Amino acid sequence: MDKTTNNDSRRQFIKSASALALTSAVAPSIAASTFEILPSRPKLESKIIGHGDFKYRVETAWGNLDPQKFPVNNCHEMVMDSKKRIFLLTDHPKNNIIIYDKSGKFLGSWTLGLKRAHGLTLHDENGTEFLYITDNGGRIIKTTLDGKILFELKNPKTTGVYGKHAKFTPTETAIAPNGDIYVADGYGSQFMLHYDSKGNFIRKFGGDSFLQPHKFKQAHGIAIDDRDPNNITLICSARIKNAFKRFTLDSKYIETIYIPGAYVSRPVIDGENLYSGVCFGMEEGNFNMTMNKGFVTILDKNNKVVSNPGGTKPKYKKGKMELVLQDEPIFKHCHDVCVDDDKNLYVCQWNAGKVYPYKLHRV
Repeated sequence: MDKTTNNDSRRQFIKSASALALTSAVAPSIAASTFEILPSRPKLESKIIGHGDFKYRVETAWGNLDPQKFPVNNCHEMVMDSKKRIFLLTDHPKNNIIIYDKSGKFLGSWTLGLKRAHGLTLHDENGTEFLYITDNGGRIIKTTLDGKILFELKNPKTTGVYGKHAKFTPTETAIAPNGDIYVADGYGSQFMLHYDSKGNFIRKFGGDSFLQPHKFKQAHGIAIDDRDPNNITLICSARIKNAFKRFTLDSKYIETIYIPGAYVSRPVIDGENLYSGVCFGMEEGNFNMTMNKGFVTILDKNNKVVSNPGGTKPKYKKGKMELVLQDEPIFKHCHDVCVDDDKNLYVCQWNAGKVYPYKLHRV
């Protein structure tokens, strides 16, 4: 047994001993009898995936629950709050939110009845945390951690921001340090929409283009990149362009970070690194977007790819990233990555046979 497994077992024992204390933080309607006790030791794959300092053992059963009680269609995104609870967003209307601890113990669930829930953002406002849920049906909803709706952004088609024939199918939000809200219209008109904290529209930028560098094809995700606290920026996904694009907070285009072969999901910032699920990949000799070829990609503070868990080793030639492909058929379509305080990863997937999230234990 390796050192990582021993550490995970000790952490799991501590979490089991404090399970009763954690229940008080969950919505009152959740009964203690719904808790499911997992085995004392995680079942880890023997093979190590990843590269360099970012290597992992996979636990595919980490998030497994009774699908009759807690069904999922697609596990879209995950965030971890200050109490180390992990919130999973699904598009099953029976339970849009499933809450776990880091060992995979079920802590509760709630729903807004959304059939197209897609994006989940956690934001701390003066010590109180809130969720922003993006629904592909055209809704951006702010809630408490136990599911109380606080407000909803107005659809831009009803406010004059978009023309009446424009498509609005949002995929993600990001919240700036001052509370401003950014919305990625990733399956719609390919704009990024900028609102103040009260939901008043400020501007839109981006739009639909293969060729123009400041525009998008499938503007799937957006995040606040605060790795340089003196220069906080927006980093946005351009999935069909195999790229992330960086902008100032007032929408000025800065750069493109190209990762050939990687159809990236939203960027996730943790410490000095950027993580992303790769939802689609390519095959050798076939440069079209290919199903069931997902993996995870990790970039360092200089936006250089340093590891591709489930994918091929990152290689650069004359400063340019070479094609990256799926290497191990562990994942089908990685839709999001959550990073915990031990630097373990939690990966949720779209269109993957209704699987629950996997845990990648850092080696």
